[in-house]
Amino acid sequence: MNKNSSNIMALAPNTSNKRETVCIFGTGDFGRALGYKMIQSGYPVVFGSRSKQASSLIPKDAEVLSHAEAAQKSAIIIIAIQRQHYNFLTSLAEVLHGKVLVDISNNLKINQYPESNAEYLAQLVPGAKVVKAFNTVSAWALQSGTLDASRQVFVCGDDMEAKQMVMDIVRALGLTPVDQGSLLAAQEIENYPLQLFPMWKFPILLSLGLVTFFFFYCLTRDVIYTYIYENKDFSFFIAISIPNRICPILALILLSLVYLPGVLAAIIQLYRGTKYRRFPDWLDKWMLCRKQLGLVALAFASLHAVYTLVIPIRSFVRWRSNNQIISQALNNKTEPLNTTNAWISDSYLALGILGFFFFVLLGITSLPSVSNSVNWREFRFVQSKLGYLTLILCTAHTMVYGGKWFLSPSSYRWYLPSAYMLALIIPCIVLVVKFVLVFPCLDKPLTRIRQGWERNPPYSEQSNYIINKSAV
Repeated sequence: MNKNSSNIMALAPNTSNKRETVCIFGTGDFGRALGYKMIQSGYPVVFGSRSKQASSLIPKDAEVLSHAEAAQKSAIIIIAIQRQHYNFLTSLAEVLHGKVLVDISNNLKINQYPESNAEYLAQLVPGAKVVKAFNTVSAWALQSGTLDASRQVFVCGDDMEAKQMVMDIVRALGLTPVDQGSLLAAQEIENYPLQLFPMWKFPILLSLGLVTFFFFYCLTRDVIYTYIYENKDFSFFIAISIPNRICPILALILLSLVYLPGVLAAIIQLYRGTKYRRFPDWLDKWMLCRKQLGLVALAFASLHAVYTLVIPIRSFVRWRSNNQIISQALNNKTEPLNTTNAWISDSYLALGILGFFFFVLLGITSLPSVSNSVNWREFRFVQSKLGYLTLILCTAHTMVYGGKWFLSPSSYRWYLPSAYMLALIIPCIVLVVKFVLVFPCLDKPLTRIRQGWERNPPYSEQSNYIINKSAV
């Protein structure tokens, strides 16, 4: 077919919706899943295999040939085999010259080899155009139609035309290509699927540490102390009472830790007088996992709500209520309604309900499907303004509940304050410092700094004027 006839065909309407043939080296799980998905998207697929005999697992509309024969049929060859089996490609160097080789392999551990698999492939077949792609998508995701999995496909390569061809295939499969630049990014792309919840590690470890600390703290105060000094067995508190104390404490502390790094960042910027210097590494990492901290806090708040709902059906609570009723009946005396206690109780419940409502709202807006539907200003309003409102409500909820114990000597068992008092330390610090930062004398310079102003710029206006004058 000559060039003119091919141009005529390109201008003619595409009635068959036929796409260019794609070759896949490898008939494993991922190779077969990718081939099936491509056939569904209208791509003719040919598999290159050591055996020409078609397996029953291979899509029926695909052709199976030897590696050399399959490579000759397509300009794009997807290498769906492991790195340790790449050596046979050197014998096909002449056939693969000028072809686009798509490396989709992963390793067993991070930085397993000095260079990435894609760079190693480029060294073995120097005449080919190597592109890294598809390694962040699983065979299961392809088979399930990518509805329940990530749709992003990271793509990198040195040849722009080859990379564009691969990105077109990604889009045709209903996935979203993300250009990561040159082949130097392949190492990072290959490490990405091997990371196990990288942003969740700190929040989870911190939560486990706090849960352990407060569990033994409450166990010491509420079970061990009462058993030694009052000869009462409250060991059953471990099932409901102690978890229902730990969950709100953890929710409040973790929520305050979401906003504490922002307060620290503001103080550092005010001290330095510029925003053009990096924060300490620990603060950078802390700020990157604030979303995860907030979601873990929401999980503890939800558990607290569930635990609270089962309180009326607890055996201990029903026993205590019955004893009070019988005691009043025997004494022929009823206790009058204490309006002050009623106000405290209702205020405590109202603050908790409102705090939990805004807590859930923060969690919903952090979901990608929701956050992508709002603009930056709306997202910032919810996460910042309503976030601090949530922190205020939850802190007030805790204060109303445990405030009466602050000045009560009986609440200090073994000189240990109630766990709720400890829970208020960090939230109160965050709210007090944030309140101070709202003052105009601090808020205005902080706003100017975040808009680019510097207290001590690298060069002054006078020196800049002198330099420009001398240049003239």
